[in-house]
Amino acid sequence: MKKKVSLKDVARHVGVSTALVSYVINHKEKEARVGDKMVMKIRKAVTELNYQPNLIAKSLKSGKTNTIGLIVADISNPFFSNIARIIEDEARKEGYIVIIGSSDENAGKSQDLINLFFNRQVDAFIIAPAENTQQQIIELQKKNVPVVLIDRYFPDIDTDSVHIDNFRAAYHATEHLVINGNKKIAMMAYHTGLPHIQNRKDGYKAALKDNGIRFKSTLLKNITYQSIEKDVGIAMKDLMVPTLKIDAIFFATNTLAIEGLKIIYESGIKVPEDLSIIAFDESDAFDFFYSPLSYVKQPLEDMGKKAVKLVIERISNNDKKYADIIVKEELVLRKSCGNKIK
Repeated sequence: MKKKVSLKDVARHVGVSTALVSYVINHKEKEARVGDKMVMKIRKAVTELNYQPNLIAKSLKSGKTNTIGLIVADISNPFFSNIARIIEDEARKEGYIVIIGSSDENAGKSQDLINLFFNRQVDAFIIAPAENTQQQIIELQKKNVPVVLIDRYFPDIDTDSVHIDNFRAAYHATEHLVINGNKKIAMMAYHTGLPHIQNRKDGYKAALKDNGIRFKSTLLKNITYQSIEKDVGIAMKDLMVPTLKIDAIFFATNTLAIEGLKIIYESGIKVPEDLSIIAFDESDAFDFFYSPLSYVKQPLEDMGKKAVKLVIERISNNDKKYADIIVKEELVLRKSCGNKIK
């Protein structure tokens, strides 16, 4: 087995001290006043000799691994994959590597990922928490591990978080459907106790009430995440068979909307002539539907950058006051719901 190249090997190859090589590798050449030619020479040697730093030894010395554990609900969902990329890029600018895992909205899997990342000694976590994971967040805090919640939050836990005002977003989306003449407005959401989904349901109900429309529980369809395709199919048929019982539908997530669109298309229902639609979060699929979907757009770049900023600040000072940052969403109006604007 070939011997691993050490810092001493690089120093010997260049003909300088190990301290000088260490300064260059750790990007502290300016502090040590190392000349540009020497920096280039050392970096060339590092590449030629294929030197790999001993991260374990480095972390033991510094007490940091410069890694962040990111746990999202589903990395295959465009919302989470896009925000993960933003977080990864932003963290890299700060000298951190991001390790990513999906909880699949499962508290048990979330705990497994937390254990795995914790054992790998990540410096902090950014988490889009699954249902029933409050205690997991509290336990991390007890261990003095920095945690930032993104997209979702738990109102009963003091922690750093970045999210939109989901009540307001759902209210405005539902209100726009009303403004466009719709009176029988259904909503499809996940069956969950997570506050962000509950807030969207509450916003939908409040908009109906404020516009003189009585809320009907039969028009609020709750879908189980683990059986989304089956449940959406049953819910959509209930709303459309034997005749179309609604004139608009508000999907609480992009994944629910995509499943719903399949059935709407197969049923021959015309959008927006027969049925107006607004969804939550964007998806490439919305652009390819014959009637491009209107949707609530969350500012992913802003959310990702703010989450990284919060977690870096928390790593530096774990005693600072918690920050709950609410970013502004946007209602993107397209063909699927008409174009009347209040």
